[in-house]
Amino acid sequence: MQKGRFAPSPSGRMHLGNIFCALLAWLSAHSAGASFVLRIEDLDTQRCRPEYARQMESDLAWLGLTWDEGGEMGGPHPPYFQSGCTPLYEDALRAVARQARVYPCFCRRADLHAANAPHLADGTVLYNGRCARLSPEEAAALAAVRAPALRVAVPDETVCFTDGHLGPVAQNLRQECGDFLLRRSDGGFAYQLAVAVDDARMGVTQVVRGRDLLSSTPRQIWLLRLLGAPVPAYFHVPLLVTPGGARLSKREKSLDMGALRARFSPEELTGWLAFLAGLCPSPAPVAAAVLVPGFSWEKVPVEDIVVPEALLHFPV
Repeated sequence: MQKGRFAPSPSGRMHLGNIFCALLAWLSAHSAGASFVLRIEDLDTQRCRPEYARQMESDLAWLGLTWDEGGEMGGPHPPYFQSGCTPLYEDALRAVARQARVYPCFCRRADLHAANAPHLADGTVLYNGRCARLSPEEAAALAAVRAPALRVAVPDETVCFTDGHLGPVAQNLRQECGDFLLRRSDGGFAYQLAVAVDDARMGVTQVVRGRDLLSSTPRQIWLLRLLGAPVPAYFHVPLLVTPGGARLSKREKSLDMGALRARFSPEELTGWLAFLAGLCPSPAPVAAAVLVPGFSWEKVPVEDIVVPEALLHFPV
């Protein structure tokens, strides 16, 4: 059974970029005859709130982007809120540790971003394996002072896959990723492990998400293989940006769903999103369901999309 998903983080009101991705994920799933899952990725307990999750469901339903399982509805693969999945992640952590080296990491953020830390071309900090070289005695002494995070040691292996929208992708885990976190020092599980576990247990076969998450995909593929789970097909979509090239964020109140719902009907907003996605020649009003028969990834731009002034500037 084919299955797509949308997995937002309830750390604030969704903005235009979030619902752009949601629409493409929904259309991609439905055009392939797949079911659709809504998963709430609320790992960040300090920023994520239940009321934001409820608002997300309201906004998606208002747009007509319904789901077959997940959210408050529930379904056959609970929990659909990551905050309720700790036992599942603990089991997966043990399974990974049986096949790869998992070690305690005591590095603070300042250590990771030190001037002599290795950086990739895009500015990403590459972990230098500092704590992997600690002796058991050194690790025990540090653990007596502060709780460690847990990292997994990655092999000198290149993970290759074909993105359904961007084409071939290859990443050497050791040179372009480095040992990455599985669990934070506060005991919370890291994004990479949680996403891999949830996609596997929910039977997700198609992942549509923003291009900013492309570099995390090889890590998740590697984890899925370690766990003996199928690897879904991935489609990474262009980001919506301002004329100056800045990414949209939840701080842009003029483009959050509260402001957008006050200005547009569901069909009017969907028309704008379909126009930006290359699915319609103009931003004329259209219902999401009407777009399903004509959906094709070949129509969607590869490069980031500049949001028109008509959408950017209006009174909040």
